[in-house]
Amino acid sequence: MRKGVLTVFLSLTITIMLSLILALLQNARIGAVRMKAECAADIAMHSVLAEYNRALFEQYDLLMVDCSYQTASPSMAAVEEHLRYFLQGNFDRTTAGRLIGTRTMTAERCAAAVIPAYSFATDGGNAVLRRQILAYMEGEAVTKALLDASANLDVLSAHGYDTHDVEKEAEENRKRLEEIDIPEQEDADGEEREPIPDNPADAVESQKGIGVVSLAVPNPEDISARAFDPSVYTSHRAKNSGTGLKEEVQEGMTESFLIQQYMLEKTGCYTKPRDDSYLRYQQEYLIAGKNNDYDNLEHCARILLFWREAADLAYLRTDSAKVAEVEAVAAVISALLLCPELEVPLKWSMIFAWSFAEAINDMRILYKGGRVPLVKTADTWRISFANLAFFRDHLDGSSNARGLTYEDYLRMLLLLQKMEDKTDRMCDLIEMDVRQTPGNEHFRLDWCLDAFEADITVTGSPGCTVRMVRTCGYEE
Repeated sequence: MRKGVLTVFLSLTITIMLSLILALLQNARIGAVRMKAECAADIAMHSVLAEYNRALFEQYDLLMVDCSYQTASPSMAAVEEHLRYFLQGNFDRTTAGRLIGTRTMTAERCAAAVIPAYSFATDGGNAVLRRQILAYMEGEAVTKALLDASANLDVLSAHGYDTHDVEKEAEENRKRLEEIDIPEQEDADGEEREPIPDNPADAVESQKGIGVVSLAVPNPEDISARAFDPSVYTSHRAKNSGTGLKEEVQEGMTESFLIQQYMLEKTGCYTKPRDDSYLRYQQEYLIAGKNNDYDNLEHCARILLFWREAADLAYLRTDSAKVAEVEAVAAVISALLLCPELEVPLKWSMIFAWSFAEAINDMRILYKGGRVPLVKTADTWRISFANLAFFRDHLDGSSNARGLTYEDYLRMLLLLQKMEDKTDRMCDLIEMDVRQTPGNEHFRLDWCLDAFEADITVTGSPGCTVRMVRTCGYEE
């Protein structure tokens, strides 16, 4: 009987040890299932993000998934289907494994994969788009040109060029001229009077109805006539929205400058249009928001004319030699008309007209790619008083050695726009350009996925279930 004691003891011990080993093996198996599920989830979620729209990336360096997958029907269901496909692909046996019928201890399958939370490019008033732009611009410094634009706006404001309405003053002066009664010019003895010279300001006034663009642009017939229907683009249509996932964005002065710098880098303008853009004058659209190239160009031209007239008039008033020329002609005309009270209004009508002609010449220089200083000097004045009546024949467009280019003036104009308006219009430009590429005719930024949260359930044999909730995005 004693010989059997050791055998019973070993049997009991081995049973306990085997139970422990099997328990450890099962825990290891469960751990392996969980680890494999987590790895597969990470791979699948990043695989979803890897299907970013190529045209959007190539043209604008933005990484986003087009939820339509180049169809006319975008949906999150399509993204979930892709997520499940990538998940299951990491669990399926290889071709060789299926042929020989092998199985592993961690055989798994995707039981469920849903996306309960997500963010699109236009969420939060385009905050998601701006966050991606800032991620792309990370590490870049604000350019000197943009800092100079901000400083130039301060100069503009300090001189009052942005508030001085020269045309309003000119109109008031015209009314004063019209109210003055000019004596009859008939000689009582029937003798011929000395001919009265024409007021050169009248010739300038007659040209204003042509329009600032037709006067200033070198070849008005070459202006782009491209237009679009705003109702089908982001800024005007009802937008799709996400669930509020990751809409926050830090925006101080530096961030605002970087976003504008991105806009300027990715868009063209009248003097430097982009070959692959739909609208030829994109920066003008960011400023004006009109639905065609001509109106956008004209809107910016009117503001530039406002600034240049104010700057040119401010200098002209200080140039005694030029003022003396005008006063001499005004004195002669008023004397011949026997109306001395006409002299001062005549003088100002010519000064206003001269400022307008010089401003048009400034803009001609800008549209030809030249430079015009913000504050005018004697060295940078172009139109002579002798040529005022026929100023259109003397628009030479020769650039100054120093000054601001047309793009510099556009930077100033863009800084004055609200960030919400600029980003809305930038979204329109992005959609226009991406839709020109093959397969992207129905592209919509409000269906472009930036980040998402996935609720994934994986089952493994025997009876092992793993559930994970994870968030994945391009900025992570």
